[in-house]
Amino acid sequence: LVAEQCAAAGAEAIAVRCDVGVEADCRALAASALSRFGRIDMLVNNAGVSGHARLEDVSDFKWYEDMMRVNFMGSVWCTRYALAELRKAKGLVAGIASLAGKVGVPERTAYSPSKFAQAGFFESLRTELAGTGVDVTVVCPGVVATNIRYHGYGADGKVAGRSGLKEEGAMSVEECARQIVAALRGRKRELVMTMKARVGLWLKLVAPRLVDNMARAALKKRD
Repeated sequence: LVAEQCAAAGAEAIAVRCDVGVEADCRALAASALSRFGRIDMLVNNAGVSGHARLEDVSDFKWYEDMMRVNFMGSVWCTRYALAELRKAKGLVAGIASLAGKVGVPERTAYSPSKFAQAGFFESLRTELAGTGVDVTVVCPGVVATNIRYHGYGADGKVAGRSGLKEEGAMSVEECARQIVAALRGRKRELVMTMKARVGLWLKLVAPRLVDNMARAALKKRD
């Protein structure tokens, strides 16, 4: 469907089946893009999965491992197998991380660490690629009006079917995409999407307990 929408807008697009939690799929994705288009100018690591649970309610941690494979290793593998072509093109690598990768969020003891790891990977990669012409952009959205939290993991490892965060005031998908596109066009180092989030990150340096309280306030009251 997305490839059809791109084609309808005048772009050339292909759809490739890829589970980024599987290394071989990530390798095949890069190979498919190169085979079809002859080059790779940009890689946007956007695939991810959510999860929401109190640590004390979790008894089987397999979904923690699965989440780390998707949110972190998926970015590592996709980037690694596209990197040679990105270097040739002096291209751009983007990681769609999260504010939860900047501030530890309660009841997100799987999701936040996976996003911290993803963001840290891209920051390290940026320093490795200095001088090569390849830029790295790390994007840190807050709450965006998608269903990712509803389709994410609950404490039992099954589909949560609900969001543990307050969804009121969530950023629209369209606004989120607009900001990401502008950041990529400008080859920005980092994108934090709202003034509230930028202030919160500054406050984390000078008043960390206040930021802890803000993070707790973002949770829905438990049913």
